[in-house]
Amino acid sequence: MDLSAESVPGTVLSAKGTRLNRRGRETRRLLLREAVHCLAEGGPEAVSANAVARRAGATWGTIQHQFGDADGLWAAVLDYIGSQAGFAALPAPTQPDIADRVRAVIDLMWHAVQLPSAIAFYQLRAGLPHRRDQLEQAFPHTARAIARWDEEWAALCERSFAGLGIEAGKLMRVRHLLPGALRGLFAEGDLGGYVDVEEARHGLTDALTSYLR
Repeated sequence: MDLSAESVPGTVLSAKGTRLNRRGRETRRLLLREAVHCLAEGGPEAVSANAVARRAGATWGTIQHQFGDADGLWAAVLDYIGSQAGFAALPAPTQPDIADRVRAVIDLMWHAVQLPSAIAFYQLRAGLPHRRDQLEQAFPHTARAIARWDEEWAALCERSFAGLGIEAGKLMRVRHLLPGALRGLFAEGDLGGYVDVEEARHGLTDALTSYLR
């Protein structure tokens, strides 16, 4: 099954490896767009291939033809999001001072976690098995797509802090910390509570600057 659907440049294939005609390609794009909207606007219950099909006015048979199964659909959705707004396309900050660089990276990521595509990614992840071994067993193609996201994020981190002489171990810890920290602050602000998210971001910037120095 060719879940990347790009065995030949410009050729889009069905789950069985047959070439899609123009109508098939349009249907595929519609399903992927509606999947992102469905995930971004709903909760973990939105992680449903049938819900995506209903929203797009399609059938489960169409999902099977295009993606094979739910695993194929979610893997394709993640690749679609990555092609639209992936980490690889983000410009890496170049400020010479560590404090300015950390601030720029946090600002960049703060904007990114609020995008509908990022919200869709987190909703999808929340609706799938949380243990890595269970995820890889039940949704192997989706697990590989998530791993590609992590690889792109790691590459962005390396680019973002290049030239500052930061120890590799420290950079690795920051790479693992930032997505969860910023997503948590965004979720806290979304609740409309008493936490001053802007002050929290400043505190995170100061803490990371001190740590990386």
